[in-house]
Amino acid sequence: MISAGLLTTVQDQGRFGFAHFGISASGAADPLALRAGNLLVGNTENAAALEMTLIGGAFEFEAAATIALTGSDFGAGLPTWTPVEVKAGDVVHCRATQSGARCYLCIRGGIDVPRVMGSASVHVMTGVGGRPLRKGDMLAIGDSAVRRPRPAARNTPAYQREGHLRITPAIQADRFAADCLSSEYRVSEESNRMGLRLIGAAIPSPGGHMLTEGVPLGAIQIPPDGQPIILFVEHQTSGGYPKPANVISADFCRLGQLRPRDAVTFERVSLDDALGELQEQEKWLYSL
Repeated sequence: MISAGLLTTVQDQGRFGFAHFGISASGAADPLALRAGNLLVGNTENAAALEMTLIGGAFEFEAAATIALTGSDFGAGLPTWTPVEVKAGDVVHCRATQSGARCYLCIRGGIDVPRVMGSASVHVMTGVGGRPLRKGDMLAIGDSAVRRPRPAARNTPAYQREGHLRITPAIQADRFAADCLSSEYRVSEESNRMGLRLIGAAIPSPGGHMLTEGVPLGAIQIPPDGQPIILFVEHQTSGGYPKPANVISADFCRLGQLRPRDAVTFERVSLDDALGELQEQEKWLYSL
């Protein structure tokens, strides 16, 4: 590795089943881009890949490989969302993001790193699974290829900087006003893989004490200061702040592409609509 960029980590779809130990799943911040990239190069969907944040790295290949860049466009000079052949000695440069926040470098065969609790994902906040990559690191290519590479993807996500995040009611929704998330918010620069902190109109937090309970990815918590927090891929596994809403699963990919100072608005949808959007997303993936 010639340059690791701002924050480059190995990620797959995450480790599941360890929340009772306080370990959240982690995994790719934009799971749609990771899965699509792996399918395009002929890997299993859960093969380990490189996730780059805001500023990408420079990677030299010691052997020929088939790669795919998905997610945000990082100005690598290569087509995105399509398999690309690189030769031994080639260097892939990924620069500053031009659309969303994260780009994925998927390599046919996947990244061969030790799995911790069944996953190759680096949990940045705790160090479970390793650490962010550094200049000079060398990574081996694995054996996760299961089919031939596919043609370029069509109808790929646009990652527009504006638009609603769709939400459904959470368990404490009845404690909040129906229009409590009707204002526009901005993503705070204090956001990280644990949570996306929003800045905007304060939402009155309901009085009284609440017992700590399990919390899911995408839950919107309202702390005492009234500024919403969207729980992200390395979220704590339990919490005591009330939650008026959850971001729908089909929009988790958009969470992964939010950048500091991006505008965030919310749109309430039904559970049936949320399920329908997820089904359409899965249909697109399996068309690759």
